[in-house]
Amino acid sequence: MLLGLVFGFIVWFIVRYGLSGFYTVNQDQRAIITSFGRAQRIEGMSTADDPIAESLRPDERARYAYPQLRVIQPGGPYWKWPWQRVIKVPITTMTASMAWDPENNSANAGGTFLEAVTKDQLNIALAGQIRWRVSERNIYAYLYGVRNPIAHVMGYFVSILRDRIANFEAPNADDDNAPIPTAGVAPDAPLSVGISINDLRKNLRDINEHMDRECASSAARYGIILDASLITSIDPPQEVESALAAINTAHNQVSSDISLAQAAADQKIVQSKRAVEIETLKAEAEAEPLRRLAEQLTQLNQGSGDALDLYLRNARLSLLTQTRHLITEQRS
Repeated sequence: MLLGLVFGFIVWFIVRYGLSGFYTVNQDQRAIITSFGRAQRIEGMSTADDPIAESLRPDERARYAYPQLRVIQPGGPYWKWPWQRVIKVPITTMTASMAWDPENNSANAGGTFLEAVTKDQLNIALAGQIRWRVSERNIYAYLYGVRNPIAHVMGYFVSILRDRIANFEAPNADDDNAPIPTAGVAPDAPLSVGISINDLRKNLRDINEHMDRECASSAARYGIILDASLITSIDPPQEVESALAAINTAHNQVSSDISLAQAAADQKIVQSKRAVEIETLKAEAEAEPLRRLAEQLTQLNQGSGDALDLYLRNARLSLLTQTRHLITEQRS
């Protein structure tokens, strides 16, 4: 009886902790192993020594120095001890609305748009998407750094975006990074100056690039990489939409008139230059025979004998043959 119990326990132990100890890791996953709740680490290495920490300020590197964990790559089968636990982390790229609140699905109008205030105190609605994934090189921060890392990342992203919107100023016209003006619109047209939503709409690429740069430290902070952010629309409140449309229409009309006037002025300048060139060529064509004649007379004058006198005599005779009326002076 006792032998049967021992044999049964051994069989149960092998089935429970032997065969069930095998596991695999999918291609879109990474795994770590914990022993009695403590994750296996790489001794002497932390995220402060990793290139992902370069995006942190010097005073933040000590605060976000997480230990490096031993990450199990896709494949298998692997085997673990009974006191060990396997934690699998998906590393696929996720897409979410930038207005999504992981802790409150009803926030931000159900995750449809995000409100922000411009520098001229105009409430606007922002819509767009962000792509994110778990950082394989900082899984510790994702699992143990904060309670809900994606909520921290979304809050971090929203705070930076609202700060950018509230303090955004359009680049100067002489700035190398200034956007290229739209065809047919004068770059120095004054009507849109001070209208912050127009500046925001014309510089969406600059705002998106700014967000990518500022959020590059999220991998070192929270273990989540923000692949890209894309703001797709910036809309004003409904009560100012019609007024803003009227301002933009007037701005476009004035810009079009200015462009047409500049084109007409440029055309007149080109025509004037061409007229001056034509008259100059005509004057040169009329003066060229006289210059040639002067050179010939100079050469005859420098020659020997009476060559110049003979030339003048022949010239008179040639003129006399073509003369119909001749007036001579009669001396008394």
